[in-house]
Amino acid sequence: MDRLRCTIGRGGRPQRRCQRARSRQGCPAARRARQGRWLGAAAGPVALTMLATGCGASATATQQPGVVNVVAAENFWGSLVSQLGGAHVRVLSIVTNPSTDPHDYESSASAARAVAEAGYVIQNGAGYDDWMSKLLAASPSTDRRVFNLGAYLGKRPGDNPHLWYNPDYVTAAENHIEADLKALDPGGRAYFTARRKTTDAAFAGIRAQLAQIRRADAGRPVASTESIFVYLARYLGLRLITPPAFMNAVSEGNDPPAASVAEMTRQLSARQAGVLVYNKQTATALTTGVRELAARNHIPVVGVTETVQPPGASFEQWFSGELSALRHALDEGAP
Repeated sequence: MDRLRCTIGRGGRPQRRCQRARSRQGCPAARRARQGRWLGAAAGPVALTMLATGCGASATATQQPGVVNVVAAENFWGSLVSQLGGAHVRVLSIVTNPSTDPHDYESSASAARAVAEAGYVIQNGAGYDDWMSKLLAASPSTDRRVFNLGAYLGKRPGDNPHLWYNPDYVTAAENHIEADLKALDPGGRAYFTARRKTTDAAFAGIRAQLAQIRRADAGRPVASTESIFVYLARYLGLRLITPPAFMNAVSEGNDPPAASVAEMTRQLSARQAGVLVYNKQTATALTTGVRELAARNHIPVVGVTETVQPPGASFEQWFSGELSALRHALDEGAP
């Protein structure tokens, strides 16, 4: 508890050194539906797919007949559209680097060119990737279709933007992307329908993992350093006990209220949580102290990410790995 309290200044006010310190190694950037099937991406690589580094898009593509140039702000949506679109799309995902925070990504000239030349752009929205909105505004086009998932779901800046961790939202995104691709390439409608059927089968294992955790662990108390885990915890029926003020502040790069830090410390010291989830792409003195406190109290710690990792993996390969790690931690932390 003393380790966590050392981040609190006089008068109970958190000191500035508690603020989020994002890892930016190797990058010039200074730095967020309805119930139904969770359909995903085919496991194999997709032809004509390009992935940019997390430091910014490094290439643009010339439009080819029968191929839609697509720019995805983040590689989790880029993976889905590339696998739903197959050989009929050419996808550039801008943020892929695990050392880059999508909240604070600084766009490059090559990324701006890619957006200007794209026939289809996908952004997360909800205040998570406002830099994409600026790129779109800088190159207005009536021929370009834009899908802002946050706006589609009725999310606004300030709402939890980690939409890809909600299986229902992923389904909604896939439904919309499939419809957009059919509108952009009417001659490929049958092809896109077939691709969607392929993705149905590709996510069978993910659906089984989700159901298993929900069946075995619903109601289990868990903790999280930030709000990235809120949607998934809720979907799985896990009881997330961390003070929302703590999670939201860390997610926004702010100092959590002193009372929320004290409550988080008390919960972990008393071993009230079976697992602690943390964001691998953030590192602060406070979150490091929280992880160390959990370890000292024999609470399993599991990391999650804000981008598909490794960058060449498909959405379902990445997410299956995250669910497997969570499943292992829940088993390890079982009473």
